[in-house]
Amino acid sequence: MLTENLQKAIDTLRIHDVYLRNSISQCFNGFDPKYAQDLDKLETQTKHVVKQSQVAQLDDSQWLVRVFIELGIRLVDPLIESGDDSVKAVVEAEFVAEYITDEEPAAECINEYALKNASFHVWPYWREYLMSQCSRMHLPRLILPTVQFAKNRHECVPPVID
Repeated sequence: MLTENLQKAIDTLRIHDVYLRNSISQCFNGFDPKYAQDLDKLETQTKHVVKQSQVAQLDDSQWLVRVFIELGIRLVDPLIESGDDSVKAVVEAEFVAEYITDEEPAAECINEYALKNASFHVWPYWREYLMSQCSRMHLPRLILPTVQFAKNRHECVPPVID
């Protein structure tokens, strides 16, 4: 649902940058995916957390908004009951989405935007990173779906005049 705070943020924030802040990719418990049997039996668990947002004034007329988003996958063996022993591999990353605005953003607008929209800007970077890491590590090929959005704004369509 499009609220007034979200619409205000959509109208004023301009995407400036998206980048990888940190990452980890690791296999556990002697797991060697290149030679592992039954890779297709592993289950995937996902992580997606909007960690925080920050606002900084750049000068008299511009502000920088940064949104930190953590994403990840774990491959687990469902036949192993011990939680730690069941984890075979992890790929995690923290991305930052940066926005520029010409007016001081309200905290409630930024918070709603961070939770509802910022992940859409980060998603293509996460998707590419995950596919690349899985390939490099000989993990099962995980292809995340692309994300497409409907227009959030109601536009006035002029009447057709014959």
